[in-house]
This record gives sequence, structure tokens and C-alpha cells, in this order.
Amino acid sequence: MLLTKKTEYAILSLVAIAKSTTAKNVDVLSKELNIPKPYLAKILQTFSKSDILISYKGVNGGFLLNVLPENLTLLQITTISEDKIPTVFECSPSLDSCPGNRANSCHLWSTLNALQQKIDNFLDNITLKDIMQ
Repeated sequence: MLLTKKTEYAILSLVAIAKSTTAKNVDVLSKELNIPKPYLAKILQTFSKSDILISYKGVNGGFLLNVLPENLTLLQITTISEDKIPTVFECSPSLDSCPGNRANSCHLWSTLNALQQKIDNFLDNITLKDIMQ
């Protein structure tokens, strides 16, 4: 699994927003983080729709964090950003739902599934607050 630029930008912008005491404008964030404004605006709207951010319109508008940084994990951020749970391999999370019905004869499934669980746990135990420090 590779984290995409979208997730990288989401994490960077969420850290910047969390550190701010006032709403962060997309124009300002775009310049501070060197992220294309239209792309950043789309990412931030996704997090606003997920209730992670509060969006304010107008001249003093921008985004504020709607959750405590210690309650927002990298797994949540990645899942929202990518619109799916990040996976290490394109395989089924359970033997019963294997698309090729070959899970019982697959020599990789148990190893890759164990790796996926470790990565999920790792990402779920790192919070935005941890990254901010």
C-alpha cells in the first residue's frame, strides 16, 4: 500500500488547521503547504462532509477542526481521504468473501491478512495529535 498525495495533503492540511486558533482559508493553506488550491479545496470539502472539519464561508471563512486531534487517527484520515480502508494487497479481508473462491488454497492470504491487521492497528494507534508534536 502506498499512501497517495491526496492522503499526504490531507494529513498536512489537518495538522496546519489543528495548530491554528482561527479558521484556515484554502488560499492561505494552499500557499503555506504548496498544494494546488483546487485539489486542496476538494480534499477539505471531503473532510467537511465527514464532519471532521467545520467549513465557514465568507471573507473570514475557512476550516476549523471539529474533533480533538487526539481523537482522529491516521486510519480514519486515510480511509476518508482514499474513500476506502487502505489495503496492502488487493485481496479479500475474509476467507468467505474471496472473489476467486480460492482462499483456502491461497498460500499468501494468511500472511498478507496478518500484515494488513498490523498496519491497520498501527495506523489506528497514531493520532493527529501525535503527528503535531
